[in-house]
Amino acid sequence: MSGCGGGHGGCGCGGKSESSHHHDLPVMSAPLVDPDEPVARINGVALHAPGRRPDEPDLRQRACAELLRQAAVQSGLLDKGDVPQLDGSVSAAASGAIDELLAVELRLPEPDEQALRRHHAAHASRFSSGERVQLRHVLFAVTPGVDVNLLRKRAEALLLELRCADTASGAFGRAAAELSNCPSGAKGGELGVVTAADVAPEFGREIFGHSEVGVLPRLVHSRHGLHVVEVLAREGGEALPFEQVRPAVTLSLQQHAWVTALRQYLRVLAGAATLEHVTFEVAETPLVQ
Repeated sequence: MSGCGGGHGGCGCGGKSESSHHHDLPVMSAPLVDPDEPVARINGVALHAPGRRPDEPDLRQRACAELLRQAAVQSGLLDKGDVPQLDGSVSAAASGAIDELLAVELRLPEPDEQALRRHHAAHASRFSSGERVQLRHVLFAVTPGVDVNLLRKRAEALLLELRCADTASGAFGRAAAELSNCPSGAKGGELGVVTAADVAPEFGREIFGHSEVGVLPRLVHSRHGLHVVEVLAREGGEALPFEQVRPAVTLSLQQHAWVTALRQYLRVLAGAATLEHVTFEVAETPLVQ
């Protein structure tokens, strides 16, 4: 299994496997809250168990998924007996039905030449070659049995702490050594100098094509978990001509249009639904990031 980097083994930043340097995180159930607090519901369907309300980002994500699941049922793509679990998970059948639903509802026209060229010009740094970044990170790995809500809160707390810390204090290296689920923790979280080809795509999108240096003001999500990342140095790449990167520009613009259409569709579904004790803000949900 590749990690944040992809080609180096383990979490992608060292020669060891994850198991060779893994700080086990405690397995904890969702924290109990006031048992009298009302349950959030979409059209009467509960999004969580009584007394176990998730944090707001998770709750919004569950709300979006439930709106789509119910729309799939109404469209005849999913059996009415297929119901969500109170932990927020949906069945494989529901996931497949939602994919079918979106394939029908989010049909998008092919972008024209002018739109492609505007997108390329506006995001030239994304379509460059040779950008190199020196960075380090702390990985909070998502593993079976780990409470993701609690994990996110711990990662966010560390992010705030490290953003406020003096760079010369050594706080980042100590945090990596103590908390990171990556072999690089033994080296203070150092990943060295990497290119976009060295890292997983979802990790790279948060790192490359930006000008930020220092501890990034957001958690970086990857297939392996949540990363607190510090960019130590950047070496700019060479901008590539439109004709050379046209396929990548087309894909990028299509993805942007798809996300915009999904947000609009979710707003329509939410407007027609009965929402109880959940604030719906689709722009902030991980479902459409």
